[in-house]
Amino acid sequence: MLQNFNKMLADARSKKYAVGSFNVYNYETMRGVVEAGTKLQQPIIVAFGAKYLTNMSLEDTISMMAALDRGRKLPICLHLDHCKEIKTIFAAIRAGFNSVMYDGSALPFEENVRNTKLVVAVAHSCGVSVEAELGSLAAGEKSHEGSANDQQIYTDPEKAQEFVQSTGTDALAVSIGTVHGMYKGVPHIRIDILKKINAVAGIPLVLHGGSGTPDDKIRACINNGICKINVNTEISNYTVEQTTALLKKSQPHLSVIAAQQQKFVSEVVAKFINLFKNRDI
Repeated sequence: MLQNFNKMLADARSKKYAVGSFNVYNYETMRGVVEAGTKLQQPIIVAFGAKYLTNMSLEDTISMMAALDRGRKLPICLHLDHCKEIKTIFAAIRAGFNSVMYDGSALPFEENVRNTKLVVAVAHSCGVSVEAELGSLAAGEKSHEGSANDQQIYTDPEKAQEFVQSTGTDALAVSIGTVHGMYKGVPHIRIDILKKINAVAGIPLVLHGGSGTPDDKIRACINNGICKINVNTEISNYTVEQTTALLKKSQPHLSVIAAQQQKFVSEVVAKFINLFKNRDI
């Protein structure tokens, strides 16, 4: 059942769990994510990053998602992830995406506010939810979303409060020490900063860079306002590793590889769903 993430994240916030947002790049990854969510009966966010438009068009993505959703009662959100181009966001809204992320984190604060406010106005008029970002993440190893020039800039709690009030965004991605990709050293996650942001933001908070973050830090983040956690690199790493092992044993038909890759994606996604889910269930 396709829907925007507002209801999902409101429930997660009230019950202190997080909804997994899993990056997809093709049919195999989309089906792997959906099958994992269906098996565990947990809501999921299928995240299609703007940089993967070289893999699939927005229209192809929504068509495949609609086909995979048919007959399922599971809450599923098709989300446009990490998009800096407003025209692409508007195109995703027209195509039928349930939620969008405008990433103005590299811009001056005032410009980020102005652009996010515009995206919110258009998206809300179409029944689409919006995620914005304040602060920025550094790029770790095997990062496919950041660049070597990215710097860690922690989210300022006071600015976060102003940003939320000024833009009307539905969710806010924050920077508290996670990285895009895998950590190069010991993770230093600033739960103290997260607590301050959570105290003033008043909306669901999002953690980017879920790959490689220790389980105890993930749970601490969830207990302090994180309602949506993004996972990309571990999905890719695990699936590539398992595919490589499969090819070392034999050279199966391409259809067999594709089916196995769906299974590999489901395995790693299920691990994260179980980590993020409501512990009372």
